[in-house]
Amino acid sequence: MTAPRIAFQNPPAELLARFDVPGPRYTSYPTADRFVEAFGMDDYGLALQQRHCQPRVHQRPLSLYVHIPFCAQLCYYCACNKVITRHPERADAYLHHLEQEAALVVQHLQASSPEAGTNHGPARLPEVSQLHLGGGSPTFLSDEQLTTLMALLRRHFHLMPDAECSVEVDPRTVDAARLAHLRQIGFNRLSLGVQDFNPKVQEAVHRVQATQEVFSLMLAARALGFHSINVDLIYGLPRQSHETFAHTLVLLLALRPDRIALYGYAHLPERFKAQRRIDAERLPDTKEKVAMQVLALQALAEAGYINIGMDHFALPGDSLAMAKARGQLHRNFQGYSTQPDSDLIGLGVSAISKVGTTYSQNARELDEYYDRLEQEELPVVRGLALNRDDLVRRTVIMALMCQGVVQFEAVELANLLDFKTYFAQELQALEEFAEQGLVHISDTSIEVTDSGWTFIRAIAMVFDRYLQADRNRNRFSRIL
Repeated sequence: MTAPRIAFQNPPAELLARFDVPGPRYTSYPTADRFVEAFGMDDYGLALQQRHCQPRVHQRPLSLYVHIPFCAQLCYYCACNKVITRHPERADAYLHHLEQEAALVVQHLQASSPEAGTNHGPARLPEVSQLHLGGGSPTFLSDEQLTTLMALLRRHFHLMPDAECSVEVDPRTVDAARLAHLRQIGFNRLSLGVQDFNPKVQEAVHRVQATQEVFSLMLAARALGFHSINVDLIYGLPRQSHETFAHTLVLLLALRPDRIALYGYAHLPERFKAQRRIDAERLPDTKEKVAMQVLALQALAEAGYINIGMDHFALPGDSLAMAKARGQLHRNFQGYSTQPDSDLIGLGVSAISKVGTTYSQNARELDEYYDRLEQEELPVVRGLALNRDDLVRRTVIMALMCQGVVQFEAVELANLLDFKTYFAQELQALEEFAEQGLVHISDTSIEVTDSGWTFIRAIAMVFDRYLQADRNRNRFSRIL
């Protein structure tokens, strides 16, 4: 196959220099680095109980995220919380503790449920409309262990008949038979971690996988009736260039997945030990990295993909694209979601939950996670209760990240404030972006332009009160 001949234009060097700064990805606001240890298991337990203080019909949708930390092999680019091991039996103890956590969560969810303690029998299981397995590598688990995991989840939660059940798949760990097993136990969506098709790039990040195997898995997944198949790619990896990435895009478009997650590599070796194995001299510079991003944007647009927002693309018939069109797109700790205002319960080591107006995170180390559960405690070690200003700013930042538009009147009516007065300083700061053609500011709205999407993180940062008061931003990746 040959690389596509697609004309592309980099943003001017002046803009790259001005806005290529460290900043959050805004899977939440406030961001996870603002969580505090003063928020603990009792606060999380109360948030779970308050969820069920109202009748079920008034409750927000419930999503489940389960973190499987194990991987058999280290990928050098990875920034996830993971445990590298060649011993699959270690997952048995982990599944045991996951069940303990699920039981504790449901106890708190049902503690104040209006249906609990009535003459109608035991309280109904919490209804779940979305389930996602992430990691690590969920497919590190054997077929038997995956069956055990789904059984324990169904003992404590009711997966609705139309629930979206997705799992992250390392193509090196599955074949057609394993995909069939995933479909049989209830998964209807897949995310394949490809990252790059070029063998030299794969070697540089210690993740070698044959292109033909990925194509075979895609064919098998479609034959098995998976509703939506996502492929992850990363640009900015060592030994990547505009030419090699163009060829990767050719192969990607031949696969034609329903969704594409296109991430810019964030090199933070001071934070993530695995990344110290990457030769920084082989990383593309900012100009080359942005060239890859622009090339991908144009190639995917020409192939009919909808630009959902930062990092994500979908075919027009996919539920993510339809949610974007309806203005119902949401962003959470797993990226973009089709369910606005849903509560998210995270199970497993380091998992993050969003319940009501709170965020909670579990212990990051297996030993502490196990220890807390053996003491019959929720394993939450930090979190945050959002105040009114947090909620207002979250509304604005998520509108930018999801729709690229902030309507002043909608924010004013929902929060009983005058937008131009409340955000006077922020609107003044946005003038710099408007002068560069990155946003359009009118009397009634802020709208991100096509060229502004490259700098969406920088635009959102204007409304981040914590970040504006914090000069130490180096813990974040650069936005380009």
